[in-house]
Amino acid sequence: MVKHVLFNKLKDPTPENCQALIDRFLSMRGNVPCIVEVNAYADFLRSARSYDVILEVTLNSKEDLDVYSKDEYHCSYVKPYVHEVRESGIAIDYEF
Repeated sequence: MVKHVLFNKLKDPTPENCQALIDRFLSMRGNVPCIVEVNAYADFLRSARSYDVILEVTLNSKEDLDVYSKDEYHCSYVKPYVHEVRESGIAIDYEF
């Protein structure tokens, strides 16, 4: 199994904007076939070192991670929105 984790710092991290990004991430359920599980959460502490929204995607394999990165729904609907609202991001991909 592979986990893709993405931390996002938003340009304008209002609760509404955080929820909109979470909703966009969760919309991949059922729309990106290679995803086993997808979750997204907003940070509540809101400290200077905090990121605002986290995405966790579980996939079956490294090959599925590659498929996910090129998926039409992900690339045309989710990714452009993320780039529009995000100030910065950091990711990790690991096997478990």
